[in-house]
Amino acid sequence: MLKKITDRFSGSIIPDESINAEEFILRYELNPERWDKAFAFLRDTDLKNLAKGRHELEGNDLYASVDEYLTKNEEDARYESHLRYADIQYVISGEEKIGLLPLEKMQVTIPYDEEKDICFLTSAENNFHTASPDRYFIFFPEDAHRPCVKISENSMVKKIVIKVRL
Repeated sequence: MLKKITDRFSGSIIPDESINAEEFILRYELNPERWDKAFAFLRDTDLKNLAKGRHELEGNDLYASVDEYLTKNEEDARYESHLRYADIQYVISGEEKIGLLPLEKMQVTIPYDEEKDICFLTSAENNFHTASPDRYFIFFPEDAHRPCVKISENSMVKKIVIKVRL
C-alpha cells in the first residue's frame, strides 16, 4: 500500500525498505491531504535548483527544509527522534548513510526539547542504510535516525527534509 500511494507522486524514486509501511498507512489515513501535498511537492518541484532554507507548504503543519552539507564521520553524527512530526528525507544529490534503530534500543543523551521537537540518543548498535537520489525515507516518532554519515569519504550532499505534523 505504501508504494501504491507514493507511486502517484514519486515516479522513479522508491521508498526505502526500512519504512514502517503499517505505521505509514495509519498516519496517512489520518491526514491523506497533507501526505499527498508532501509527495506532490517532491514530484513537482525542481529540487536540484531549490534554494536552501525553509519552504512553507502548509504553515507549521507541513514544510520542507533544504540543506547542503559535508557528510560527517560516524562518531560526529547523533541519533535523533521527533514526537510531533514525521520526516520524509530525500537526498537530492550525493549520498550518505542513515542509521535507523527502534527507540527501545536507544539511550537518551539529550532529553526531548519540546520547542525544537527533538531528542538525541545513542546506542551500541548500528543499522545503516544508503540514502541516494533513487530512494526516500520516512521516519516516525518511534524511529531513531542518524542522518548525514559519510559512506567512505566526506562528501557534499544536498537534501530535503519534509516535516509532516502528525
